Amino acid sequence: ECPLCLLPQPPEAFPSLASCAHRSCQACLQQYLRIAVGESRVPVSCPHCPAALQPEDVHRLLPEPALRDKYQEFLLRRLLVADPGTRWCPAPDCSYAVIAYGCAECPRLTCGREGCGTEFCYHCRQPWHPDGPCVPAPPAPSLAHPEDSAHAEAEDIKVCPRCSAFIMKINDGSCNRMNCTVCGCLFCWLCLREISDVHFLSPSGCTFWGKRPWSRTRKILWQLGMVLGAPMVISLVAGIAVPVITIGIPIYMGRKVLAGGPGDPPHLSGCQQCLSVTSSVLLSLFVSPIITAVTVGVGVPLMLTYVYGVVVLSLCR
Repeated sequence: ECPLCLLPQPPEAFPSLASCAHRSCQACLQQYLRIAVGESRVPVSCPHCPAALQPEDVHRLLPEPALRDKYQEFLLRRLLVADPGTRWCPAPDCSYAVIAYGCAECPRLTCGREGCGTEFCYHCRQPWHPDGPCVPAPPAPSLAHPEDSAHAEAEDIKVCPRCSAFIMKINDGSCNRMNCTVCGCLFCWLCLREISDVHFLSPSGCTFWGKRPWSRTRKILWQLGMVLGAPMVISLVAGIAVPVITIGIPIYMGRKVLAGGPGDPPHLSGCQQCLSVTSSVLLSLFVSPIITAVTVGVGVPLMLTYVYGVVVLSLCR
């Protein structure tokens, strides 16, 4: 029985896939691929798991040559968009890709498509401007109208900072960490910059949840509070962590051994059980100060480096 259409099929109707062991009938797979390629969802994943289907399987299952060509074009564009050195010609109806490496100092690019030859800038990806600086891209259109300002979930459209693909998000204050499905770029919805792991901490001003970044005044006050209050907060955290780790590990190990586990011997006498608990607690008392010292010795310098390095540099800017 096919898990997609729930109809009984002969064994030869279930083609094998190189990406995974899931099986569906050929008619369902073909229809699934038609819809996925038509919606430019390339690479196409298995209908039952996240594994990407191999191009050989897609070409074998798609009966229409036009869809196979479209799949190949989408796959190529996805690979080019993910390449940070790729620039797309801004001329209307061109969409020709120019692979540009080492062009930051000489940013004048020329489209190589026959009959086009458009010159554009490597940095701002706009038509070439020899007599002026790069002009920032115009703001992305918004679907929210002034009369809809009372609605908390108006939809906004913004562009990916790497590939300029249009992305829509409901402006409901949810997670601002966005992942472009075209090029895989991780960016912040509020400032439209590619993000790192510490972007949503205080120096950026962008909140992980929320509809707008912090104001400049609030951001500076928070950063000053972190710089001035960091020694007291870090000392307090370390003062709490030291006894908790030092005492908590022996207590945890003693309760763990006392409760026993599925792999423990079934019938232990009271003396044996007492000896086992005592040995585990004594061993934990020897190990816990080492764990405490490593945790505090690594954690405190990291927090101090962040506060007096990243935050101070952000304030200086």
